[in-house]
Amino acid sequence: MEPNIFYANLLLVPVITFFVTVLIKGISIKTKTGKFDIWQAFGSGWMPSVHSGVVVSLTTAIALKHGVDSDIFALAMAFTGLIIYDAINVRFEAGLHASAINQALWEKKFKESLGHLPSEAFAGSMVGIIIALILFNVR
Repeated sequence: MEPNIFYANLLLVPVITFFVTVLIKGISIKTKTGKFDIWQAFGSGWMPSVHSGVVVSLTTAIALKHGVDSDIFALAMAFTGLIIYDAINVRFEAGLHASAINQALWEKKFKESLGHLPSEAFAGSMVGIIIALILFNVR
């Protein structure tokens, strides 16, 4: 059986995951705020994490193509862990700092939604895994 286009071109998996996750995030934002904001959907923060979805989909695609015992999968896992750690911890803390500065200045000068809650990163990761599995099984 000949591999499908996603198996042959791994980069397509995270690209498609990016757009699907942004769409889901846009719907999530509309549900919470009552308005669809495309720029906020493409921006950082909110549910689900696009960063997590993209890197997890690529890592899942690499696992499916090269196996979990491959060096490239180990590299992808390290990269994925770093990206998710950054989204949950570093950028989340930066958002808290921006909020404190905005309150001290009594105006919103700095963007506060920079990072993700663990649940948002988890949801993005699940989207990434599901999309990678679906795309690899398309015939």
